[in-house]
Amino acid sequence: MNFRTFFDKLALLIATPSISSFQKELDMGNMAVISLLAQWFEEQGFDTSIMPVAGCANKANLLATLGSGEGGLLLSGHTDTVPYDDKGWNSDPFQLCLRDEKLFGLGTTDMKAFLLLALFAAKKFKASDLKRPLHILATADEESTMSGAKALARQSIPLADCAIIGEPTGLKPIRMHKGIFMEKIKLTGISGHSSDPQNGISALEGMRQVLNALDTFRQSMQAKYHHQGFVVPVPTLNLGHIHGGDNPNRICGYCECAFDLRPLPGMDIHLLRQQLHETIDNVLAQSGLKIEYEVLFDGIPAMETAAESDIVQFLQQQSGEVADSVAFATEAPYLQALGMDVVVMGPGDIALAHQCNEYLHGQYIDKTISWLQNTIAHYCVEANHAN
Repeated sequence: MNFRTFFDKLALLIATPSISSFQKELDMGNMAVISLLAQWFEEQGFDTSIMPVAGCANKANLLATLGSGEGGLLLSGHTDTVPYDDKGWNSDPFQLCLRDEKLFGLGTTDMKAFLLLALFAAKKFKASDLKRPLHILATADEESTMSGAKALARQSIPLADCAIIGEPTGLKPIRMHKGIFMEKIKLTGISGHSSDPQNGISALEGMRQVLNALDTFRQSMQAKYHHQGFVVPVPTLNLGHIHGGDNPNRICGYCECAFDLRPLPGMDIHLLRQQLHETIDNVLAQSGLKIEYEVLFDGIPAMETAAESDIVQFLQQQSGEVADSVAFATEAPYLQALGMDVVVMGPGDIALAHQCNEYLHGQYIDKTISWLQNTIAHYCVEANHAN
């Protein structure tokens, strides 16, 4: 592998901002990154398809394919990054910097480098070598709405037998993660003089009942659902934000609370949200309070790929590691919806993601290219089945 060529291409990716954010003033498109990748894959003999994400200006997915036919392997990564705090960086986050064998830059670990490593790994192969196709997918908006992966799942396009998402796992295979959704509950009452509770309807008193109900709901979930494959083996519900009222001598006229819920595999997000709403509606049915629900994040399902699946077994052999679970969520459920067995496995340390001075250690470059080439050979040249 020519390190100078790799460095120069990665420097171009890092220098091309592609931040996605729930804050509109920070959010930007990823088309410039997609265009660079499409050019490089085409130069290497891939057929490419740029797929604009409906409703998202200047955002698209890229699917690059080498070979033809059904099945094969999909390697996937997202093109966007989180926002950054420039005061915390020791160097320009958009200028790739090599220090102490570490490649510093926004998106090096999470996760522009993986897409480039997949490109370099594929240099070993020609389309005529492959009995089954190799697909490389680059998505938009993973760090915020996951609109890219969701758009792909809605198209229901069969892609491959199995997929690897190259999120930073230290090259350890990950076969399951929890899901997540975020919600806000808003209660509106009637303000009044605190000397007489009959002067109003307290939203804060109502929220006290809501918090008790949420705690009961949490205990009920944790008594019912367990999965020993996770460090925290139960679903969690975190009360993350509360605000209400304006003065000690006024009945609180408005109160809001925001929380997240992280379900285990097998738990349905839509059903959980419905059950929560029904629980709160029942608790406050006679309160006189106005209840509103705001979806802060509609959610990512939990993911689990069977331990006995071929892709899990193969990557365990390649890595020498037993497939594990992680706490963070990925695009895996949307690729699973397309009928693929999915494993999350990639270079770098997740602890460095979303941090100032993000870097990818150089030790991962050759290791990643090597196991990717072995995996491509297994599923695309030798045409082994994933299922």
